[in-house]
Amino acid sequence: MQKPDFSLRALVFGLCLMVGVLQIGLWLSEDGWSEVIRLRNSVAAQSEENEQLRERNARLRAEVTDLKDGFSALEERARADLGMIADGESFYLLVPATDESTAAAAQ
Repeated sequence: MQKPDFSLRALVFGLCLMVGVLQIGLWLSEDGWSEVIRLRNSVAAQSEENEQLRERNARLRAEVTDLKDGFSALEERARADLGMIADGESFYLLVPATDESTAAAAQ
């Protein structure tokens, strides 16, 4: 069997060295695997936030549609937010008793 010549050994050694340098760059550089993992985590977090925003938008869209089409939702909103009452209704405001008023009522 014939021994491989020096140039073939140098070529194999050079290729192995080049692969090693590329691997070091892949694993240890700022733009290597650590960046890929960081970007994947960022994409996952953004996807989760987007899904939450889609759900919120769907709720808001349904509320807008309900307010445009349904009078009962508009009336409910006016009662709750603005304190409005309808014709023929009476409004009673119940205020919790304070310690002074209960003591005066007890005497």
